[in-house]
Amino acid sequence: MTSNAAQPLSESWWENCPNQPDDETRAIDALEDSIGPLDDDTKRIRRLIRSLESCHHKAARWVELIIEAIGAGSTTKGPGKRPPGQTHKMERVWHYAIAALEAWRAGSPADSIDLDVGGVPAGELVALIGERTPLREWQVGRVVSKIREFDAYPRVHRDAIFRHVGLVEAGTEYESIIVDQCPDYYKEHAEFWKATAQTVIHDTVDEEPATISLAEAIDHLWPCHWDFLGNLKIVLGAIGGDLHPERPYAACARNIKRAPIRGGMCVIADTLRAFCGDEPGADGIDEAILGTLGKKTPVKHWLAASFEKTLRLHLDL
Repeated sequence: MTSNAAQPLSESWWENCPNQPDDETRAIDALEDSIGPLDDDTKRIRRLIRSLESCHHKAARWVELIIEAIGAGSTTKGPGKRPPGQTHKMERVWHYAIAALEAWRAGSPADSIDLDVGGVPAGELVALIGERTPLREWQVGRVVSKIREFDAYPRVHRDAIFRHVGLVEAGTEYESIIVDQCPDYYKEHAEFWKATAQTVIHDTVDEEPATISLAEAIDHLWPCHWDFLGNLKIVLGAIGGDLHPERPYAACARNIKRAPIRGGMCVIADTLRAFCGDEPGADGIDEAILGTLGKKTPVKHWLAASFEKTLRLHLDL
């Protein structure tokens, strides 16, 4: 965090980035110190950068908005700015996925669930689960609670009954779980929890052999992820006994190199670096982005440097 006295102590510009601070972020913070007190427009743009999550299904559009905001010197965008009543098409995917899984839990056969879940027939999804057993019904319930937990789902469903409580202790990364340490919340179903924690999915991370437990995979099944449907198939398949999926599980920083925006972000990061006066990388620069950014000023320099560093940290460039 910068030492700028005008910035509230609670303001952490790098909270969406891993492995902070380092020499580069400290140098960028020093740029902010040299600017002086930030005006409200500049703070809003920096918060927009701070809100970027490269694994989000709308990350590419978010990047465009940030570039436009830096060039214009202001923005009205940000989390929670969507007009009331407006629904994104992905929200329908989440709702239909919940409806399909709840129908399966209620006893409906796979071929009777007539829904389209983002282009995937619901019957095809639930067929991955296999025969109905008490364990599988419980595990599918955890999947439903995870999808329902997401903020975009209607708030009427976001109470203690439907809230997803992590199967893995908070802060646990993609590593082996100590399977005799069942969280208190799941003590009543300790055997189901243990079976879920002991179920290991075998895939790859950055093309190297890797594993992730079914418990971790459910906890990291974020509906906003760019590969939500792919991840959902892997989880449901693992519940059904398929522990060697054809594609790797991508979640948050896991397999971030598979993010579809990564190639384009390389060019954007190099363009931002060139804008700041540094040598661009091998991917070159995008003249249209330079045109949008406009004339460099101390504030734009700081924002562009902050954005470039955030992209590189997010996408492991």
